[in-house]
Amino acid sequence: MNPEEKEILKKTLELSQENNNMLHSIRRGMFWGRVMRVIYWVVIIGVGIGVYYYIEPYLNGAIDAYGNVKGDLKSFSDLFTK
Repeated sequence: MNPEEKEILKKTLELSQENNNMLHSIRRGMFWGRVMRVIYWVVIIGVGIGVYYYIEPYLNGAIDAYGNVKGDLKSFSDLFTK
């Protein structure tokens, strides 16, 4: 093998090592991006569920109040229809 071929082979090896390092870096970045996306959605869904449980008593109270008002209006209208 002549010196020119050795130099070409050495440059090829360096380029392939550099490409390998870049590919590993890209894959690592993709992995952490996926992890962060999962954490993001878990937080979003968790906050939504937490807000629902926090507001649920108030919603139930409002629904009950609406039902009471609806019942009162129905009994009131029944007085005039009979």
